[in-house]
Amino acid sequence: MAVFASGRGTNLEALLQAFPQGHPLGEVVLVLSDNPEAFALERARGRGVEALFLPWRGRRAFEGEALALLAERRVDLVLLAGFLRLLSPAFVGRWYGRLLNIHPSLLPDYPGLRVHQRVLQAGERETGSTVHFVDQGMDTGPIVLQGRVPVLPGDTPELLERRVLRLEHRLYPKAVRLVLLGLARPPEAFGPLAPSLLALPPRERALGLKALALLRAWGREDLLGEALQALAAPQPGEGGRDPWVRGAFLAAHLLACPHPALKEEAAELPEPVRGPVLGALKRVESPL
Repeated sequence: MAVFASGRGTNLEALLQAFPQGHPLGEVVLVLSDNPEAFALERARGRGVEALFLPWRGRRAFEGEALALLAERRVDLVLLAGFLRLLSPAFVGRWYGRLLNIHPSLLPDYPGLRVHQRVLQAGERETGSTVHFVDQGMDTGPIVLQGRVPVLPGDTPELLERRVLRLEHRLYPKAVRLVLLGLARPPEAFGPLAPSLLALPPRERALGLKALALLRAWGREDLLGEALQALAAPQPGEGGRDPWVRGAFLAAHLLACPHPALKEEAAELPEPVRGPVLGALKRVESPL
């Protein structure tokens, strides 16, 4: 993996801790920054990871140098962590499905800048963070994972930023594990089902993508259509009657939010569904 960062690199630090050299899922082998004074570079060097400053001499020049480095280091996944430049459609298109970003709001709400100030001005009671695949829009790519925190009386943008940042330090590594395990994919990975997935609201789509990825990982691609139908037009007692489909949605919810009641329900699933569901949860939650 490679990480692009422009500033302090606190999310980078969380990723370096979660994916040290020799990690069985993957490791961070390269950190790039457009800012020579970015503390992110020092964090990476302190952990023995190659860290390079690439001057911003225009987007084309920067991306050309970056692409060459990514190819030389045989990078499979690029993670944006406080990288303050917009990448070109050509770069994004080349890396689509292998390029992640983290944004400090519950997307699709509050894309762009000054997020915490806007959340407070709107009187929201809850906010959070979103890890998403990067597409050619502004914070519009398919959602991988979201986390939530409350907005408390007396909060300032600075207090809210600190609370959300602490959430991000757990959220980003977990989302990366989902991708590395093949349990998070963009809609296009599901071929003819992609148009139906893209027609769903973003948060429902994120849930469906996890459920479909789980079914695929379990070798139950024959149930993808049924699962999508259950999500798009749920009918009490009808959609999702197959225990594998039910288990996939239960696991998808637990991957997003490990609620104790849902964990108990997962433990009560019939075999052979229970084993794969609990196994997937353990693999994603485990640091190794």
